[in-house]
Amino acid sequence: MFKRVVVGALMVGLTGCSTMSDWFADEEELKIRRIPAIQNQITPKVVWDYNLGDGVNDYYSQLRPVFANDKVFVAERHGEVAALAPDTGKALWHKNFAIFPDESFWDGIARLWRSGASAKLSAVASGYNMLFVTSEDGLIRALNVDTGDTLWEASVAGEILATPAMDEGILVVNTGAGILFGLDVKTGEQLWRSETDVPPLSLRGISGPAASNGGALVGTPTGKLQVNILESGIPAWETAITAPAGATELERIIDVDSTPVVFGTTVYIVSYDGTLAALELRSGRIMWKREYGSYRDLAVSGNKIYVVDNRSIVYALDRRNGVELWSQGGLKQRNLTAPLVTEKYVVVGDKWGLMHWIDQEDGSLAARYDLGGDDEDDAIYAAPILVNDLVVTITRDGDVAALSAK
Repeated sequence: MFKRVVVGALMVGLTGCSTMSDWFADEEELKIRRIPAIQNQITPKVVWDYNLGDGVNDYYSQLRPVFANDKVFVAERHGEVAALAPDTGKALWHKNFAIFPDESFWDGIARLWRSGASAKLSAVASGYNMLFVTSEDGLIRALNVDTGDTLWEASVAGEILATPAMDEGILVVNTGAGILFGLDVKTGEQLWRSETDVPPLSLRGISGPAASNGGALVGTPTGKLQVNILESGIPAWETAITAPAGATELERIIDVDSTPVVFGTTVYIVSYDGTLAALELRSGRIMWKREYGSYRDLAVSGNKIYVVDNRSIVYALDRRNGVELWSQGGLKQRNLTAPLVTEKYVVVGDKWGLMHWIDQEDGSLAARYDLGGDDEDDAIYAAPILVNDLVVTITRDGDVAALSAK
């Protein structure tokens, strides 16, 4: 479970003391890890926690909890999926999709102590009273949200590394092969597919799709925002957000790996190489562009857009014109998650298991909680989610925690 560091009655941040893992860190990493202490303006505390298998270990993953149907759904890469009560963390049901041989009676007995081969689960999404669970091997399962029973299974070509989206009875799935699929949410039947180019070298991640206003929106590894008609998959428009530059393939990486954010009649997107843009949803016309680079998802709330850039600097901008309102560089190079917006704060997790609350108004650090004990195995690798008034997060080791902050 969690390796918590308690400093007096209130946790106000790490004190900078050395740990055994410091012996294997170079001077630059130690400078980043030994973060200056702060005085908490609010008091985060763990309300409940739950351990789920082995988490994602060191694999790249965007697996994160989902809150729907008054349940918190969680999954780990090897195959375990659970539904938790939002107020207590009690398991309401639990399934294991790890792969076991099924050749004889003794194979069934062996399951009692063997873990099986990894199912390589990659994402969970909920809608239409179903939980959709995907794998890196292109498998999609639809589960009953109340029991966890499998309703249907389908497979698509390519790795699924991003969370699917859904609207108008269609499940939209993006793959690392550059193919976007539309499936019937009730049956898993493939309704359409749309292909795009994939450059010789791109980032490991892919853009999560968004489904809204009759369109399926997705970022591409060629630096574009693409919109397909949701019903048919026919391309409606695509707009280049950025263009490759540089002499080497590495320098020319321009992936758009963030999930498009639709807010009213505007869609927001950011590219890895340094372009944040606001576009008109109907036409794809670029309304404004700014130089911010990120592979993480954006967060939009009210008239603000929040960005965690490639260096883990957090920014707030006016979403209407792209004017920067504040920046927070005190967490630089800590490999922050994408931001979660709560009523007053922006919440992020980091590589060493710390949770940070940032004031929405001025960008100041309002609170910190050490959830992972300065251990990279308990890194917070995916954006937290809001569950009623709790912030729920998961670590690489598969520890799920719900925190309050008052």
